[in-house]
Amino acid sequence: MRLVITTPLSVIMDARDVASLRAEDDSGVFGILEHHADFLTVLAVSVVTWRDGNGAEHHAAVRGGVLTVTDGDRIEIATREAVVSDDLERLEAEVMKRFRQELGAEKAARTSAARFQLAVIRHICRYLRPDLAGRPTILRHLGEAEDELA
Repeated sequence: MRLVITTPLSVIMDARDVASLRAEDDSGVFGILEHHADFLTVLAVSVVTWRDGNGAEHHAAVRGGVLTVTDGDRIEIATREAVVSDDLERLEAEVMKRFRQELGAEKAARTSAARFQLAVIRHICRYLRPDLAGRPTILRHLGEAEDELA
């Protein structure tokens, strides 16, 4: 089988003698052998492991991504970032820790951005309806209901 691992900037790996591959998605760890059915899944931040025709094991740490199997002999992984190594201990100790930290920082940044957007919306609403700015929430709704009835 052929394995191609790509990032937005480059082709990280293009191996043509892959005998088997093991990867991980949200449902767990799975394996792919030659003549596998066409397949598509979203990978977790994990280590993808494959064996070549000689039985040697190789690894790639991937920062999530999409794995596809086409025609039972072509495996493609598109990911934001990947590091290939034959030393699994180095990948697990250093690279996976970094990927997980960056993922946590991205989640925190998205949360902060969402909070900022909500604060801006609240501020705009206060600007557009200054008569409701100081009233408690329940009184605002009662005031709106009174306005509709009048």
